[in-house]
Amino acid sequence: MFLTANSNKKLSVAGLLSLSLLLSGCSTISDWFADEEELEIRKLTPIEEKFTPTVVWEQEIGDGVEDYFSRLRPVYDNNKVFVAARRGEVAALNPLSGKVLWKKNFAKFNDEGMMDSISRLWSSGESAKLAGLSAADNMLFIGTEDGGVIALQQEDGALAWQTTVSGEVLAPPAIAEGVLLVNTGAGVLFGLDARTGEQKWRSESDVPPLTLRGISAPTAASGGAIIGTPTGKLQVNILESGIIAWETAVTTPAGATELERIVDIDSSPLLYGGIVYSIAYNGTLAAVELRSGRVIWKREYASYRNLTLSGNQIFVVDNNSHIYALDRRNGVELWSQNSLKHRSVTEAEPIEDYIVVGDKWGFLHWLEQETGKIVARYSLGGDDEDESIYVSPLTVEGNIIAVTREGKVAAIASK
Repeated sequence: MFLTANSNKKLSVAGLLSLSLLLSGCSTISDWFADEEELEIRKLTPIEEKFTPTVVWEQEIGDGVEDYFSRLRPVYDNNKVFVAARRGEVAALNPLSGKVLWKKNFAKFNDEGMMDSISRLWSSGESAKLAGLSAADNMLFIGTEDGGVIALQQEDGALAWQTTVSGEVLAPPAIAEGVLLVNTGAGVLFGLDARTGEQKWRSESDVPPLTLRGISAPTAASGGAIIGTPTGKLQVNILESGIIAWETAVTTPAGATELERIVDIDSSPLLYGGIVYSIAYNGTLAAVELRSGRVIWKREYASYRNLTLSGNQIFVVDNNSHIYALDRRNGVELWSQNSLKHRSVTEAEPIEDYIVVGDKWGFLHWLEQETGKIVARYSLGGDDEDESIYVSPLTVEGNIIAVTREGKVAAIASK
């Protein structure tokens, strides 16, 4: 897990010492037992396969995200799959064939005329640090680690507008009623005009001295913008003005050091039937009434990954890669699956009667929604950590679209 220190505040001495001991301790353990532990984690429990997944198409998009922290996940809209690489490549693909419909590159080159053209032949340029994609209203929106927000036309990739906000944009923007919501690592939520990029409003919140490297992607509904905060709160801003309608503490800090007091809500709020579901890193899952902010129920689960939903089931992948299904109405646990622990499993993507997760060694796993039993697997990365599946797959036209760290994009059929 990546941690971020707020540059505007100082870590306590105790917090720094705890973090130093934690990191040095992990390093020592890794040096002693890395080979044995990795071999043990890589062992997969044998399963009885119900079907054999097959590749429909594969495509390569740049260098992917390499070893950087990223939540750069493909998105689907208007019969196109949009994918991107951190360095700057962006492409629209045909979902049935994988054919590239258009491609753009936002990597930065020095403007030196002929020499610049020559340099492009042997250099991939300075990274644009693309970090999040969203698609709506015939537009594709891209956030960057440098605070950039880019809007492209979905049809041909033409640039509509480009602007900069304060803070890293590590999560996908969201759009509703003509307002583009951009949440940043600086604790500022921006409301931009989705047609022009002009700022309509901004709303600032507190950022603790030490936080996770990540932010909550906004969710927009019923005239409100819903986000989780690094202080463990669920917050709703009025979409038109940015004024805070209400905020509710899902969890509260506890502990003597800043490391122990991390309570980030980095997952995107999940909204269904007037209820917002949110989960915090330190161990609280809550169902909150959208209209009032009243907490309906709480359970003890810890995660920084998004929650997903199918019917009355909420799927949780916790910090140890344990997978759970809960009844969304009361939070009662229906089943758990622990055989993939420590494999850095992605959030679960529902498809038909299954959920699909990816892991750090490039495997996709199909679990039955009813029982949690693993019933199929596919190795997209060839058991290579460089080809890990770092974000959840995407359901498109009955297939699973998955992407690896090295930029391999594949459509996989479940039957």
